Amino acid sequence: MDKLKMHTPDLIDDNISKIALQFPNCITESRSKDGSIKKSIDFDLLRQELSDSIVEGPKERYQLNWPGKREALLAANAPIAKTLRPCRDESVNFDTTENLFIEGDNLDALKLLQENYLGKVKMIYIDPPYNTGKDFIYSDNFTESAEEYLLESEQKDEEGNHLIANTESNGRFHSDWLSMMYSRLKLAKNLLKEDGAIFISIDDNEVHNLRKICDEIFGITNFIAEFVWKRRVSSAMADNNVSSDQDYVICYQKGQLEGFTGNEKDFKKYSNPDNDPRGPWISDNLTVGMTASMRPNQAYNLVDPSTGSIYPYNPNRVWAFIPKSMEKMIAEGRVIFPEDISRRPMQKRFKNELKSTHNPFSTLMSDKVGLNTEATRQIQQVLGGNIFDYSKPLSLLTVLISQVCNGDDLILDFFAGSSVTAHAVMQLNAEDKGNRKFIMVQLPEECDEKSEAFKAGYKTIAEISKERIRRAGAKIKDENPDATDLDIGFRVLKVDSSNMADVYYSPDAMRQDLIAAMTDNIKAGRSEEDLLFQVLLDWGVDLSLPIKKEVVAGLDVFFVDENSLAACFANNGEITEDFCKKLAEYKPLRIVFRDSGFKGDSVKINVEQIFKLMSPHTEVKTI
Repeated sequence: MDKLKMHTPDLIDDNISKIALQFPNCITESRSKDGSIKKSIDFDLLRQELSDSIVEGPKERYQLNWPGKREALLAANAPIAKTLRPCRDESVNFDTTENLFIEGDNLDALKLLQENYLGKVKMIYIDPPYNTGKDFIYSDNFTESAEEYLLESEQKDEEGNHLIANTESNGRFHSDWLSMMYSRLKLAKNLLKEDGAIFISIDDNEVHNLRKICDEIFGITNFIAEFVWKRRVSSAMADNNVSSDQDYVICYQKGQLEGFTGNEKDFKKYSNPDNDPRGPWISDNLTVGMTASMRPNQAYNLVDPSTGSIYPYNPNRVWAFIPKSMEKMIAEGRVIFPEDISRRPMQKRFKNELKSTHNPFSTLMSDKVGLNTEATRQIQQVLGGNIFDYSKPLSLLTVLISQVCNGDDLILDFFAGSSVTAHAVMQLNAEDKGNRKFIMVQLPEECDEKSEAFKAGYKTIAEISKERIRRAGAKIKDENPDATDLDIGFRVLKVDSSNMADVYYSPDAMRQDLIAAMTDNIKAGRSEEDLLFQVLLDWGVDLSLPIKKEVVAGLDVFFVDENSLAACFANNGEITEDFCKKLAEYKPLRIVFRDSGFKGDSVKINVEQIFKLMSPHTEVKTI
């Protein structure tokens, strides 16, 4: 039941509503003095609507603007003092898997991945909130400067970076959604390979706006297609007796996509009844959909040279070739003349002369992709109940991935939901023995206490997401016992505040005094493996590389991808010159130590000289 407003009518809002009935194109969103966003009038446009001549105003340009766009760009560019902390207990095959599951705000995650995965992702698929007024979107904090953001964004506060129900009554229905998407897509583009592509699921509510911001971010010439997916059968609960049964998947390339794989042609109809030495063939149309007035040089009567039979042209659909080319076709035995002159001559098309063994991939995906009911059934089969609403069918992701990805490509989904994308990657790898890898990102959004998920023991969407990967991977492995190299694991990393104490980010003038008073600059409670992953982020190292820990001269040392990087975070003066000499024998490309780990300043000074002498290619750093 609606509540009483308990205040006098807002006459300005009433007047705006009246104008909106006559001139809906003149209604926009603007920021009021108190910072809130309200519907308002574009007076320049309204004056133009009421004038019979051009009204002078701001310079016109083709663009999409909304309140908060500049703040969204700032949010994308602002640095953060955060890290990714490993969680072995929730991972599967942590040490060997090449897949990642990142739990946290996807804006933070995309920023943290910029160095490590710049230009490395072949395909991005996302299924963001559709902005129906019933779902939730991210409400990012745009109020701080970049410097304040770096120093103070180590923990989420109650105001910033939280989910809100984006109802139309909040005054910035489209603006909030556009800001949320804009900053994330800006960062996502950087991660794509030059021949990569992004696919975004969306419905009628925002598809027009999404196309515009993607035109701006990826470039209008990099638009590939707007695919249509039939998600349900016709609904009896339709507004205006019109049932909206489809969703869309829009696709943009980074710039050098080689093209889609397409659909393999069916060669069952090819045969060779006349033993033609050119091999199997099919008969195909010899006309083209042009009229005689459009193609007069292709409007002529065709004569069978063997019988003299005349086949008149169709003025509404002329022959496909001009007379000279047609004569060559006949001479080469590529035209089939029927005995019945009321029928049309046909063209022989040979299998071995086809330019491609695949037909183009249709933007209408109904014959390839299942309905929402398929997705519901798959969730029930994997998780044992209606644990997750609005998942996409597995067939949608397997079809899209197979169109643009090869056997070892990296796929990213930063609105992971139930992780159907990860499920699809593992399924395809099992089918074709590929080694595609995935990165899933999901916010630990709390499950409604009344939901089936909560009753089943899931507290957050991220928990559902991880459990689906575990169960789907185990099921795929059981069904494919011969796929011994199949990677069904994933390394869980959680977005958190930096491992470094506040002093680490303090201005230099203050820092020396503070450091002198401290024995360490690492936050309490952070493990050596926590430090390792922040080092990987800082150094731009692939976060999925194999990691092993060995004991060298009595101290624990992490080795990443054999000798690509070595890290020793021993503390309290345990690092000696003898230890460094022993470690230098491994000849790592990079080595990192903890500042407080050296046994005196002289050891710290001599370390670089030791490595220059024994392993000159090693880059040495400390934290």
